[in-house]
Amino acid sequence: DIGHCHHSNLPLVMTVQMDLVLLLVSVLAFWTRLSQLSYPNAVVFDEVYYGQFVSLYMKRVFFIDDSGPPLGHMILALGAYLGGFDGNFVWNRIGAEYPSSVNVWSLRLLPALCGALCVPLVYLLTLELKFSHLSALGAALLLLLENSLIVQSRFMLLESVLIFFVLLAVFSYLRFHNAPSWYGWLLLSGASCAAAIGVKYMGVFSHLLLLGVASLHTWTMIGDRTLNVCLQCVCRVVCLLVVPVLLYVFWFYIHLSILNRSGPHDQLMSSAFQASLQGGLSRITQGQPLEVAYGSQVTLRSSASQPIPCWLHSHKANYPIRYENGRGSSHQQQVTCYPFKDVNNWWIIKDPSRQELVVSSPPRPIRHGDVIQLVHGMTSRFLNSHDVAAPMSPHAQEISGYIDFNVSMPAQNLWRVEVSNRDSESEVWKTILSEVRLVHVNTSAVLKLSGVSLPDWGFRQLEVVAEKLFKAHSSSLGWTVEEHRYGTSEEQKEREAELHSPTHIDVDRKISFWAKFLELQWKMLTVKQEDSEHKYSSAPLEWITMETNIAYWLHPTTNAQIHLIGNPVSWGVANLCLMAYQLLAAVYLLRRRRGFKDLPDGVWSQFVCLGCVCVGGWLVNFVPFLLMEKTLFLYHYLPAQCYLYLLSPALLEHAHTSATHRRALCMCLSAGLLSVFLSYRNFCPLTYGSPELSANQLQALKWRDTWDILYRRH
Repeated sequence: DIGHCHHSNLPLVMTVQMDLVLLLVSVLAFWTRLSQLSYPNAVVFDEVYYGQFVSLYMKRVFFIDDSGPPLGHMILALGAYLGGFDGNFVWNRIGAEYPSSVNVWSLRLLPALCGALCVPLVYLLTLELKFSHLSALGAALLLLLENSLIVQSRFMLLESVLIFFVLLAVFSYLRFHNAPSWYGWLLLSGASCAAAIGVKYMGVFSHLLLLGVASLHTWTMIGDRTLNVCLQCVCRVVCLLVVPVLLYVFWFYIHLSILNRSGPHDQLMSSAFQASLQGGLSRITQGQPLEVAYGSQVTLRSSASQPIPCWLHSHKANYPIRYENGRGSSHQQQVTCYPFKDVNNWWIIKDPSRQELVVSSPPRPIRHGDVIQLVHGMTSRFLNSHDVAAPMSPHAQEISGYIDFNVSMPAQNLWRVEVSNRDSESEVWKTILSEVRLVHVNTSAVLKLSGVSLPDWGFRQLEVVAEKLFKAHSSSLGWTVEEHRYGTSEEQKEREAELHSPTHIDVDRKISFWAKFLELQWKMLTVKQEDSEHKYSSAPLEWITMETNIAYWLHPTTNAQIHLIGNPVSWGVANLCLMAYQLLAAVYLLRRRRGFKDLPDGVWSQFVCLGCVCVGGWLVNFVPFLLMEKTLFLYHYLPAQCYLYLLSPALLEHAHTSATHRRALCMCLSAGLLSVFLSYRNFCPLTYGSPELSANQLQALKWRDTWDILYRRH
């Protein structure tokens, strides 16, 4: 560490001192992130969003959040749980006061801890990139004095947790790469990747970058004949691919184990999934017979009706003789899909060769390929289809409850049951578990939900049609038996009373964890919540120059306020270094191509590694946002920004070692750090929400016209 030194004990003293520096930086990090954590005692910005999920965890109520996997929410919920939060708080508006019963400090503790730990992590990471302690201190200070990171860490938000796991993954991988004897580091790296992805899907890109770097390192390692290459490769694959996948599934396992009660999002899930939750559908469906038989009374839920469920339905109203556009109909009874539980959703399954509508004993279960008739429970009409155009989808066939008007329209009411997810051995149609297609025997068309609403004559219910298989989209063809009872009444009057009675006996119905995991994962990726334009949303290119800010909190009566604003000086330094690196890299590459080696091999590989990790890290965390449709905010840029803070001091050190005017560079560095600190101090009132500033002072802080800083004139 020190030039030509004759004392053998000095390097030791230096490392002790440097560890003291690390300790000091860490203490400062904890102080900036954790001091007065429970101020403001009100809901700040996205806390209103995450708080709802935390409350649902406390009450163990099932929910779906399409913004990302459950680990992040579970970490926030853990903080709430440790603070004794019971979930009884209505998260309905930003700025709502927390009651004294809510321990605000514990709600915000874990994100703040993660935010504080990022500072020493960046210090250690710079050392693993083989740069000096001084560069490490520089990177740590840039992170320490970054206003936006402090704000984002001090509330119940997930960015700081994501950044922590991403940095931990990169650090532990490089630690392993520099000293490959201990596989614990590699394992920790894989686990951190899984945790980063478990917090937000953006973590995937950092994981891919890490896999890329690891593949390059492995490729060079394969050339080394002294190693057992096979074992090394297997270990890397297990730690960086298998472990993350297993852990990712494990987060869902914990999530589904905690959330075992039914709630508002049940309706998005399949009947089988709902029946596995306490309350809700399971109350109705417990104890239903498993096998559907001739004489069964069933309600048929469409598998296609998302996000709102609907059931095959008929009622005492006919199709109009002529539609508005002049086309004719069969004028038979309407069959629709109705999004509410209703006695008119009950159908009875009849054997075409027999008269009776009751279950024989023993029951005769229906198997894949059997032909049945469906009789509407309340009106006794047969489910029928024929070569008449459907009301809203004229390319498909009409579905009706058959009425014989003596107009040479014979009944065509035979349907073949196809169980699309059948067991090979039994092939029986099962309640809740089986998804069936009903194929019209005469025309081979399949019963399906078209998804179009009928006009007023059809009470705005959803249209059901029959469509030839090659035209239809497979997912819209499935139907599931949800409620089910074995019919016992011979007479229509008794049968109506039976249909009105609840189906309820106590038995348990199981669905495997894997089935629940795959369904939930698929729903999270496909359920789209309405993307609304937000007052503070921004475009990715505005982040680089920080054109935008976000008002997180405003005191109800005074000018005290908290904003997400980065430290403009650090932001500028980071952007300059990003451009400088790319310029330098281009110059070096051109000169190397011409045969001039400006850098010794060791320094060159260090320079390349720095680029792969830092510039690569910035790219993978920034470029995907350019391609995204969703509403974006400034805080989405913070993970990318951290990589630039890692790059800046290291790049300056690289320039310093190969430069001649070292003195000037040192001066610039000191001036730079000083202005970073002054800029941090300047924006502190907007970072911590105190002290309160006057309108003029706030006006002076508005460094950019595009910033939205609010103030009251007193």
